[in-house]
Amino acid sequence: MNVIIIEDEKPSARRLQRMLSNLEIEAETMLHSVEESIAWFSENTHPDLIFLDIQLSDGLSFEIFEALEINSAVIFTTAYDEYALQAFKLNSIDYLLKPIDDDDLAKAVAKYKSRIPTQKPALIDFDQIRSMLVNPLDRNYKKRFSVKVGQHLKLVAIEDIECFYSENKGTYLYTSDGRSYLLDVTLEQLEPDLEPNKFFRISRKFYVNIDAIKDMISYTNSRLQIKLNTYKEQDVIVARERVKEFKDWLE
Repeated sequence: MNVIIIEDEKPSARRLQRMLSNLEIEAETMLHSVEESIAWFSENTHPDLIFLDIQLSDGLSFEIFEALEINSAVIFTTAYDEYALQAFKLNSIDYLLKPIDDDDLAKAVAKYKSRIPTQKPALIDFDQIRSMLVNPLDRNYKKRFSVKVGQHLKLVAIEDIECFYSENKGTYLYTSDGRSYLLDVTLEQLEPDLEPNKFFRISRKFYVNIDAIKDMISYTNSRLQIKLNTYKEQDVIVARERVKEFKDWLE
């Protein structure tokens, strides 16, 4: 199988390359921008499969497909939220949510292989997807969550929430007065409801509120440890693949 990776963050590209190698798939070619990709596709035989980041350093990766006819299957790798991913589902496009999980990657590759030789490049409605990616701050976000306390319902204001976290297959919100409440949604399902300049998903386990961050400390393997105002149930670690984006978000 001939595979390439298009990803503007080189550490993320190398990590995905290693993960694919563990599945006995070699991705020898890695491209890092729209311009570089267009030049490469113009001069080389197109691969069987592309792992494609959406936001590249010089624009959206969709511009590659708009400039050239590319006869390859695509699996998008994206940090965009569930709201935007609706467009991918409507277009029957495979995607992997960052930070990429080994099991999710294996399932995506197995799904691709199961469709060979009937695999055909997806007909992508770029306008529809693009429309769901722009102006994220124009959406209406939740101002409060209702949680169950015994037989009662309690309203928790969004500004009182330090973090959302997953534990033992459950999703919880944690408040500034030191209480945890179980929710009936996953972290992925929360994404459309959280204002992106206030909450950031630092890993597959945590969303943190920028106003609740008390301290940030260098951690092993180029990661960061976050100290929140009151939450101390477990270590709050920024995944290595999210550190750069997290630092940009802070500013």
